Amino acid sequence: MEPNPNPAPTVVLHACLGVGHLIPMVELAKLLLRRGLAVVIAVPTPPASTADYFASSASAVGALEAANPSVSFHHLPPPDYPAPDPDPFLQMLDVLRLTVPALAAVLRSLPSVAALVLDLFCVDALDAAASAAVPAYFYYTSCAGDLAAFLHLPHYFAATAGGGASFKDMGKAPLRFPGVPPIPASDMPHTVLDRADRTCAARVGHYGRIPEARGVLINTYEWLEARAVRALRDGACVPGRATPPVYPIGPLIVRGHGAAAEEKGERHACLAWLDAQPERSVVFLCFGSLGAVSAAQLKEIARGLENSGHRFLWVVRRPPDDPSKFFLSRPEPDLEALLPEGFLERRKDRGMVVKMWAPQVEVLQHAATGAFVTHCGWNSVLEAASAGVPMLCWPLYAEQRLNKVFVVDEMKAGVVVDGYDEEIVTAEEVEKKVRLVMESEEGDNLRERLTLAKEKAAEALADGGPSRVAFEEFLNDLKLVK
Repeated sequence: MEPNPNPAPTVVLHACLGVGHLIPMVELAKLLLRRGLAVVIAVPTPPASTADYFASSASAVGALEAANPSVSFHHLPPPDYPAPDPDPFLQMLDVLRLTVPALAAVLRSLPSVAALVLDLFCVDALDAAASAAVPAYFYYTSCAGDLAAFLHLPHYFAATAGGGASFKDMGKAPLRFPGVPPIPASDMPHTVLDRADRTCAARVGHYGRIPEARGVLINTYEWLEARAVRALRDGACVPGRATPPVYPIGPLIVRGHGAAAEEKGERHACLAWLDAQPERSVVFLCFGSLGAVSAAQLKEIARGLENSGHRFLWVVRRPPDDPSKFFLSRPEPDLEALLPEGFLERRKDRGMVVKMWAPQVEVLQHAATGAFVTHCGWNSVLEAASAGVPMLCWPLYAEQRLNKVFVVDEMKAGVVVDGYDEEIVTAEEVEKKVRLVMESEEGDNLRERLTLAKEKAAEALADGGPSRVAFEEFLNDLKLVK
């Protein structure tokens, strides 16, 4: 068979191994495929020396690959990394940096590569794009507000060099960045809290290189984050330097494993349970693919839910033995041992506890779901906003505290669960915030706001909507509009 002399242009997507980064990358791949482009997702293969850190993420890659046969995954060979950094975050960055030569070889081997689209953590791959003379873009899988604040960080640190305190020493003092509300210093991600730390230097270096890209795709929609998008477009976040064009193309949300299972005649038991509940009567609690809380905290949540009197659907994971290693795989939880004695029996008519996982997208879109206790991972925030469900914000790690600020203060889409930054959130606080969202006028106002957010999300993705227009602008920049 003769090779095709005019192959379709190829867009190479380079992902890191975080589940929350991989899922929206796959959704972007599907969007590109629908436009007739060839797409390759280049995935790093962790060396054996980092097996503990990457175990759960590597299994997620396999699951995504099996669920998306139309998407081509290219597994880059594992780099030589005999002495991993003791810091898990820096270990991940090292693996991605050491993978750059293999990625450059892939770019040079493919015909007609139109672009390399990078996850933020793959910033060193800008060098691979340059070596192969391929235009590079970033796909920012968190919110525009995060990007606006982080792009300003190199300028902030340069302006306060020698005299500025670390964020960890500033308590809740407000930080002011273009396009976003004031951010309590203690709500910045742990990787930038100590300006003398190696992780902070790495993050600042990453954000300092983003302007080298030709453009930045963002998984958001403009109505939800109008001020941050405007600041990015106006160049306010990177003083004295050109900011690449930004393309808000979201919300790109996967339908979820639950939808695929339902198409096969398999339906998660929690969805059948929701079918029997009144409209907007259920509080859904889920802390993401990695999120877990302590055994003591589980008991406080249980008592708060029980005292609130409201129906609930709660996804429970076994607490990690070492809280700093929350990313490691864990066995199923023993609910009888972890929850208060008799709790499951007392609440069986008005509550359901699910081990490990639930089809979150389908749960949020169910008519019975009235509120969402969330860790504020950006995928979860987008899923809630697109479903019109108010959020009770309980951030755990990464940029989730920052997202909490934007959800509550900028988007007006949720309330804070106080105590998230202390050793434990009390049962009284859980009960109070559940009642506030489910019973009060403030909760009604939130639901009204989220109804509009849901409508605007659908409009953004409709033909001619702002996110579709932004995507066409990106293709036009690549000269790929047909």
